[in-house]
Formats: sequence, C-alpha cells, structure tokens
Amino acid sequence: MDSGNRLGDIEITDPQAMRALAHPVRLAILERLRRHGPATATQLAPDVGATPSVTSWHLRHLASFGLVRDAEPGPDRRQRRWEAVAHGFRFEAPEDPDDEEGRSAARVLSREMFLRSGDLPNRWAAEVEPELEPVWRRLAGLAGTRVVVSADELVAIEDAIEHILAPYVMRDEAARPVDSRGVQLLRYALPERAEDLTGGTP
Repeated sequence: MDSGNRLGDIEITDPQAMRALAHPVRLAILERLRRHGPATATQLAPDVGATPSVTSWHLRHLASFGLVRDAEPGPDRRQRRWEAVAHGFRFEAPEDPDDEEGRSAARVLSREMFLRSGDLPNRWAAEVEPELEPVWRRLAGLAGTRVVVSADELVAIEDAIEHILAPYVMRDEAARPVDSRGVQLLRYALPERAEDLTGGTP
C-alpha cells in the first residue's frame, strides 16, 4: 500500500486488505481515529459498537494490513494507544477483467462504505443542522450535478478537486484559522451505463 497522492491517503490494492476493511466496526474505528486522534480499544469501544476486547481484535487486524499503528503512549502507559496511519484511504477495482478477486473485493468494500455513508445526510439534518449558526447553515447542503464526460475527463475532474482540497487536508493543526471546524465532504462519482446516455445533454 502506498500514500503517494496529494491528500495523503493510503492506496489499497491488496484484495485481502479490502475485504478486511469491509466491516462496519473496522470502518468505524478508522473514522474515529482520523477524527479524534489516538485512542485505546477501551476508548474506541463505545463509539464503534463493540466490546473493548473485540475492538482490540479488530485493531490488530487493521494493523496487520498497515492501516493503523501504535501511537505515542498516553498518561497510562499500560494501555496500548492506536492511531490511523493516514488521513484517509482509497481503492479502486482493477482494470484487468481476469482479476475477479480484486474486482469482487473492491465491490464488497464499496457496498459497505455506501451503506455506512448513506444515512449520514439524514443524521446530519436531524442532529447537527438545527444547531448550526446561520453562516454555517447557509454554506451546508448538497448539489447533484450530472455531466457527460470521457473516462480521462473524469480523472481530470477528480484530480482538480484533489488539487483544491490538498492544502486544507494536509496543513498542520496550528495553521488552521481559529474559527475553523470539521466539514464532511462526500464525493460520489457514479458513472452510468453506456446505454443510459440519451441525446447529448446532461
């Protein structure tokens, strides 16, 4: 696995690693560690829906694929603390049509991630949006845009988006403005079937 992209994401290519990650508790662990920083299995357990011992097992499994690692010890040096190794992760289905294992693993992980994020807008609207200040409420929301592009053009669009996001993702905490806060950006690129294109307009 590599992290040579501008957002510092780990790039997962091993089908076994994809399948290992395609589990709600493991995805929850990574999300919690990325959002709140290093934690012990006991601290993570209430947020990820598992007991401390089960959470510890999932952490060791994630570590075996290089997705989490030991963090600096906390005040209680007897408790093992963990941290995510990167800001995020990315994967893609292999282009080789004969690589059924890789394609299947990518499909399984994609479905689990869609299931996990599918309810996020509803939960945000019910729990977070009512408490936001007017300026943040005005800036929040979603947009659904359909474009007709080639595969190379879609790659260029994704690259341009990452180019804009990278300085904000990668900057040190000390460089953030005092009035900054976390913002979840969901990006779905959902190509349609070739036969779904009717006419020439979006």
